[in-house]
Amino acid sequence: MRKAGVRKAIIPAAGMGTRFLPITRAQPKEMLPVVDKPVIQYVVEEAISSGIEDILIITGRGKRAIEDHFDISCELERKLKQNEDSRQFDEDRQISSMADIHYIRQKEQLGLGNAILHAEKHCDDEPFAILLGDTITVPCDNAKTCTSQMIDAFNKYQKAVVAVERVPKNKIKDYGIIDGVPLEEGIYQILDIIEKPLPQNAPSDIGAIGRYILTPEIFDILRKVQPGHGNEIQLTDALKQLESSIGLITCCKRYDIGDKLGWMKSSIEMTLAREEFADELKCFLKDLLKI
Repeated sequence: MRKAGVRKAIIPAAGMGTRFLPITRAQPKEMLPVVDKPVIQYVVEEAISSGIEDILIITGRGKRAIEDHFDISCELERKLKQNEDSRQFDEDRQISSMADIHYIRQKEQLGLGNAILHAEKHCDDEPFAILLGDTITVPCDNAKTCTSQMIDAFNKYQKAVVAVERVPKNKIKDYGIIDGVPLEEGIYQILDIIEKPLPQNAPSDIGAIGRYILTPEIFDILRKVQPGHGNEIQLTDALKQLESSIGLITCCKRYDIGDKLGWMKSSIEMTLAREEFADELKCFLKDLLKI
């Protein structure tokens, strides 16, 4: 019997991060800092703020730093106590007690769809969220988190939900692009989804942004999916075989940490949004750019 509600989240974080080389030779891309936290901490915080109770992070070789980040560091805590830094001690302890976090390894790089298959036993017979580990979302003023908005849509329609947004023409080739029919403002019935098409072959300019709410039926489909784009098992190829799914344009700002320039832009913009850093950084940038 499927349990009500979305309690579990899957965070795929097994990719090699080749677009960030040489930074990622010894550091997971999910651990790249944005302001004062690694990318994956923002993702975990979004899941928790959305009511998620149970998180499975799918890692791979060279990703041990992710597990260490969310673990208790006895040495660090001892040092902070010696320094009587209670604020930093509390912040550090909060990181290690954020949620019930589990880990499993994707031993071969066979694509996002294959990574999600590793979560089947963990999800049991429950709906679950997927939050890609290289994408940060920030809600619009007074809005719920991106994942919370998706859970609301799932509860209303009882269908798989794909978070989407309109993407620039020159970026279409980097996204899974949907063909859909509007159901209401910001919500589309998905007819098809194509992984990273050329702009001239794309059915629209509406692309998936790395957030999903799915049901366990996806696992049987994934087992039958043949390698697609990049000779990998693509989640998009499984999504198009679902009986029904919807695309949701959420009220949030997305920061794509998928390449070096996106990471740098996101870091600057998110630092400017922090009151304690904004004024000094603005002055620095104005001086640097001679504005």
